[in-house]
Amino acid sequence: MQLSLTVRGPGAKAVSYLLGKNPNNLFERGEKGRTVRLVYTTFSSEEVQVHIFVKIDPIELVKNSPDLFDITHYINDREFAVSSIFVSSIRKALGTALNGKPKEEYTSWVSHPFEIELAFGPIASDLRNQELEGLFTPIGYNVEIERGTSTIREKSSARFITLKGKQTIQNALKHVSILIPVIDNYKHYFIDEREIEKLDRYGEGWLESHPMKTMILKRSLRFQNMISQSKFYEQETNPFKEEKPAKVRLNDLRYEAIINYIETLAKRESIVNLGAGEGKLSVQLGFIEGVQEILSVEPSNKARLKAMERFEQARGKRGYIEPKSIAGSLFYYDERITNKDVMILCEVIEHIDEYRLSKIFDTIFKDNRPSVLIVTTPNQEYNVVYEMEDVMRHSDHRFEWTIAEFRKKCKEWSIPYPYQVSFQGIGEKHPDYGHPTQMAIFTREVGSPQ
Repeated sequence: MQLSLTVRGPGAKAVSYLLGKNPNNLFERGEKGRTVRLVYTTFSSEEVQVHIFVKIDPIELVKNSPDLFDITHYINDREFAVSSIFVSSIRKALGTALNGKPKEEYTSWVSHPFEIELAFGPIASDLRNQELEGLFTPIGYNVEIERGTSTIREKSSARFITLKGKQTIQNALKHVSILIPVIDNYKHYFIDEREIEKLDRYGEGWLESHPMKTMILKRSLRFQNMISQSKFYEQETNPFKEEKPAKVRLNDLRYEAIINYIETLAKRESIVNLGAGEGKLSVQLGFIEGVQEILSVEPSNKARLKAMERFEQARGKRGYIEPKSIAGSLFYYDERITNKDVMILCEVIEHIDEYRLSKIFDTIFKDNRPSVLIVTTPNQEYNVVYEMEDVMRHSDHRFEWTIAEFRKKCKEWSIPYPYQVSFQGIGEKHPDYGHPTQMAIFTREVGSPQ
């Protein structure tokens, strides 16, 4: 992960004093799990270029943490993308510039605007390119966005961003210090009052009037009780403003469609929720009449702990059958989940490399043998409606299929086995692009051997 800063024009050499870093020396500082390096690659009276690198040790990073035994650290590339880890590292290294406290004879340069070029990446984000541009253009930048290359996908989810504009060094670093975590929307640390203080300090002078201020606050501080403490928070005080009806989330519609279908089944005593995550769907399954067993299968210990908290909160409610959390994976046969009435893969398959799916469905149909298998996945055609033609809906998606592609795959998976497949759409239907989510229902033929 890296950031480069290029300054052009008269007085460019003053940047070294604003940064508090000698151009003749390599700056290197280490702390737990990471090493920060700063080096000048160009240093002249008219142009200065500085590169800041952060090198991560992923093993050291998780030592003595509650996630130590979570295997997803070994298959997760988030630590290598520009994120909150990167920003927290460079904040310390560039504290002199961020706080505008160089040596006294150079204080006049703190307010001097330079022709600046800032480039950083790779960065993963769920934001569209238009939204990324909307974060920076109101504060005086031209934005260039380039996608990385990938051997797995046609388009990599990683992007490299270059900003060009006339800015003071202090303001430029304030902007990226706040907005990189907003773009990434991933925090590696606990959000507390110190995060509010940083936002208020580094947002001063530009965030007050930013057109995307509400989104910046939400993605920076996450929780309403934290957001409301920021000096940039503006509470709606107009008592006569007409309230808009609450918008139903697509995720809720998926759960509703799955539950409604299960309720039509004569056999629904046992349910397996594969890739259950934090247990949101599993809890709702616990209230379906006639269900006697729910197995909530998830490989991440961190997600399973949150799921078990959610299960406990619902305990004691009328008609509730508490799910059983199981550490498991789609990639391995597990006799505990065989011959169940219903198996569910809700928004799971698109997080798996496409070439591995046929083996997974072989295991499900040949060994697990559920009476009914329900699979949901995004409809790639609908992304046009979301203005997401050039990006997937989630940074971890390995693919997103059109309606025809999904149906073709489902039929190929089921042909060798005694299953019939039907399809439904979930969410508001577009006349040209169909539903945002597509659902396949595989039903085991009556009388087929168990």
